Amino acid sequence: MSTTTSPDRLSAERARAWRAAATVLDPELPVLSIADLGILRDVTVDDRDRVHVQITPTYSGCPAMETIRTDLVDALTTAGFCHVDVEFVLSPAWTTDDMSEEGRARLAAYGIAPPGPAPAAGGVVPLTLAVRCPQCDSLDTEESSRFGSTSCKSLWVCRSCREPFDHFKAI
Repeated sequence: MSTTTSPDRLSAERARAWRAAATVLDPELPVLSIADLGILRDVTVDDRDRVHVQITPTYSGCPAMETIRTDLVDALTTAGFCHVDVEFVLSPAWTTDDMSEEGRARLAAYGIAPPGPAPAAGGVVPLTLAVRCPQCDSLDTEESSRFGSTSCKSLWVCRSCREPFDHFKAI
């Protein structure tokens, strides 16, 4: 085995490629990286420095996926990788449980209430009666619209501070 294809070198290049991919932001939630969102599934590098990235859409037909693909290619090309392939994988399906704790905290700091636990596979989606306001931390809130600024969010209003806010739906 030559030194250019040693397992240590490939492991280091994979780690470098993962770090570059993990910097890509979700275009609809610019405070979250795709790693924090949990849609970055795998990054591999072969012995010819070809990068293969696997990402999972948050839901079927998500319009942000093509932008994310372009941003991934740009980020990895900027990092020095010449050939980048991005694959959309549907299994296992993404759930809000895939979000990092840091990502949930970033959502709250941005003014979006993070999701609660995802419903069990095949289970009934529970009715959310109250969501903690990301502005004042009150639970005295009410849903004003099941659909918010994007399909994955609903619109809520806090009765305490009177501020409207998005809530990222648990799926």
